[in-house]
Amino acid sequence: MGWLWLWIPLLVIGVALLVLLAVRVFGGGVRDGYGPPGRPGPGGPAGGSRAREILDERFARGELTADQYREYLKVLGEGRQ
Repeated sequence: MGWLWLWIPLLVIGVALLVLLAVRVFGGGVRDGYGPPGRPGPGGPAGGSRAREILDERFARGELTADQYREYLKVLGEGRQ
């Protein structure tokens, strides 16, 4: 009975860690705090917003020249300053 005061808090901490792990695994992991899972929000690791994705796609399809692409990046605030 003397060690019971130590085991009960350890058990509570262990259960809390398991719940946290389950939420992270089944909830899609840690994100910026907004946006659907698997899609980075603005400022996310893959370069940003949906507007940037559309711009990248248009440039890849050849709809934009390199100069146009750089200009639009500046407008989005993601180009070199």
